Amino acid sequence: MALTPNTNEAFLREVDDEVRRDQLLSFWERYGRWLIGAIVLALALFGGVLYWQHRRSVAAGVEGEKLQTAFDSLAADQPAKADPVLKELAGSSHDGYRALAKFTQGDILLQKNDLKGAAAKFAEVANDNGVAQPFRDLALVRQTSAEFDTLKPQVVIERLRPLAVAGNPWFGSAGEMVAIAYINSGRRDLAATLFSQIAKGEDVPESLRQRAVQMASVLGNDASAAADTANVRVVKPATVKEAQAK
Repeated sequence: MALTPNTNEAFLREVDDEVRRDQLLSFWERYGRWLIGAIVLALALFGGVLYWQHRRSVAAGVEGEKLQTAFDSLAADQPAKADPVLKELAGSSHDGYRALAKFTQGDILLQKNDLKGAAAKFAEVANDNGVAQPFRDLALVRQTSAEFDTLKPQVVIERLRPLAVAGNPWFGSAGEMVAIAYINSGRRDLAATLFSQIAKGEDVPESLRQRAVQMASVLGNDASAAADTANVRVVKPATVKEAQAK
């Protein structure tokens, strides 16, 4: 007796469902344990990441407290007490605390007139790829300032020229050193132009802009007009030697 069309379709669906059931059962028997293991491993890794992040957060809080105690010791004129704490933090895995500790160590060495040691500390921050670029740039400026008298003018120019650009956060400090290096290398025209740009820089500290106005005037560029519009107090131009000595 022939099956009706509806009965035939139902039969085919039942066969298809049974085939799929057999395929799933075969897949589970073959790969089920591996699948469970993969899920357990993924959950373990996820839990491990959460725990690691928690531990880093806790460790960062502890290091923050340690850094504050070091600052308190320095404020109380007890650098010997702050020294071991700063040494520990200088090896921290947290980029911010590591950089702050090394900056502080460099400042302490500057106070001791250890320019070479201070420059080395600032250089460590400048060459630390984990630290944010603005702080690395600041470290490079401070390193160059500490060892300026021992560097050839061209070294200063090549090192700081990328920072001696209007709009850069460290334009004033970097630009002033580059301009003086230009003078020392006999390129007074470039120095005059750079000092004029510094004098016009709205984000440059006022004291630095005043020096730039003086130097630009000594070198033949009248930056007084630009300085007046920016409310910078203009003083009598000094000689190159006098301005460098300040």
